[in-house]
Amino acid sequence: MPPELPQAGPRPPLQVEAAREFLVAAKARAVILVEGWSDQAALEALARRRGRDLAVEGIAVLPMGGITNLGKFARALGPDGLGLRLAGLCDAPEEAVVARELQRLGLGDASTRAGREALGFFVCEADLEDEMIRALGAAAVEAVIEAEGELPSFRRFQEQPAQRGRQVEAHMRRFLGTRARRKIRYGALLADALSLDRVPRSLDSVLDFQGGWP
Repeated sequence: MPPELPQAGPRPPLQVEAAREFLVAAKARAVILVEGWSDQAALEALARRRGRDLAVEGIAVLPMGGITNLGKFARALGPDGLGLRLAGLCDAPEEAVVARELQRLGLGDASTRAGREALGFFVCEADLEDEMIRALGAAAVEAVIEAEGELPSFRRFQEQPAQRGRQVEAHMRRFLGTRARRKIRYGALLADALSLDRVPRSLDSVLDFQGGWP
């Protein structure tokens, strides 16, 4: 039986050599490179809801510990390394880094967003949490927070001076990111709460890109 895919942290991301060893042992054919554990948690939850078993498909979702590590992971795992099919997900503020690294790798024209998407790399506006909060709507996100017993904590957070005058969606995004474990947990929870006809395009697209590979 192949090893299980790494579960969402929080813990340090795999180093490149450890990632190579894991992917070889798992007989992976493809990898989705993401920035952190919350991205992994959301994508794996969404895949389950779509009725997909990524491990059976030979697809790994691999947190890199930040987008600046994209180049070394892509070189080690892509055509010039293990030969895996690559895809990735990034936040909009990091899009220029992805473009630069893909151009350096020579995988194809990465100078435009359309070109990067053709290579399998998709963008969250502004980040994954922002995408899911907008897709769900504030009331639905608040219901998830309440179900987790954290609504009183969220209300206290909203009352902080730094949060006054900001939109509730901004409060939610900041609240979810205040603790690593919370951010990871809500990555999966919000993905589970999404109506499947309102899944952010970037999340479905990166899974479809890899899922379309025989």
